[in-house]
Amino acid sequence: MRPHTWSKPKPLIGLAGKAVLDYVIDQFDSVPNRQNAEFVFIVGPQGDQVRTYMDHHYPDTTAHYVLQSEMRGQSDALFLAREYLHGPVLMAFSDTLIETDLSFLKDETCDVLAWVKRVEDPRRFGVAEINSAGLVTRLIEKPQDIHNNLVVVGFYYFKSGEQLIAAIEEQMRRKVTLRGEFFLTDAINILLEQGICMRTREIQTWLDAGTIDALLETNQYLLTNRADNSAEIPPKPGVSIIPPVYIHPSARIEACAIGPYVSVGRDCSLSQAVIKNSILEDGTQITRMILEDSVVGSNVRLVGQATRLNLGDNSWAQS
Repeated sequence: MRPHTWSKPKPLIGLAGKAVLDYVIDQFDSVPNRQNAEFVFIVGPQGDQVRTYMDHHYPDTTAHYVLQSEMRGQSDALFLAREYLHGPVLMAFSDTLIETDLSFLKDETCDVLAWVKRVEDPRRFGVAEINSAGLVTRLIEKPQDIHNNLVVVGFYYFKSGEQLIAAIEEQMRRKVTLRGEFFLTDAINILLEQGICMRTREIQTWLDAGTIDALLETNQYLLTNRADNSAEIPPKPGVSIIPPVYIHPSARIEACAIGPYVSVGRDCSLSQAVIKNSILEDGTQITRMILEDSVVGSNVRLVGQATRLNLGDNSWAQS
């Protein structure tokens, strides 16, 4: 996601009228007793921005922050947060989004759940191997064939955070790593060795915000299915809006054609521009441009080009 992540962490990149982080948090709205849920953010060096964002947008949410200064893998990240992982735990990666109803968890009897989706070619993912009873027997990272296409999407439930941490400690004792990192898959396989009950929960919608192309695809999906606000935009002479789009009410638009699949952030200024399939973050100014398939960061100024761009925050370009 460079250059965007030079200036901010990936979850704070704009997406369909909000930040990626907002959609991550939305996933948990159906959790039983949601009002009592606590969030634990395992962050890198730019983690203070996540804390600031949460304090501003979610002031009533209980949140904890743990710094992973050295990227030693998913299990290591969870181990660093062990003081907060007590009782039932949901774990999600910050650049993948799913659509699921979590209300069933109040009656869940298995120790571990993995959300999965069937894909045509699972070889670059991890897959769940299940038995005739529908229970998971092991997880396999990057399988060599496509016979088992039940891909684990990076969203898990653990009935006991303490049990998970104990498995990670055993993983570290055994030094089970891949390319120098401790992967969560290996800790879960240790739990399976110990005889825990694990099953899968299949989903239909799995969205990715981890690359530029994937971010634009996810932007398309969200605008089409929930984030389009084109019906709320007052008609204006010389401005053509082609749904679905999200345009922040504070954006200023003159003599433009916007859409489809465009997300325009707060205080943007657009003039004499044609923009399609793009994300424009807050405070960006665009004049005399045709822009397509682009992600443009905050406070960027663009004048007089017809192009495809991937520009981070506080950039400037003119032809």
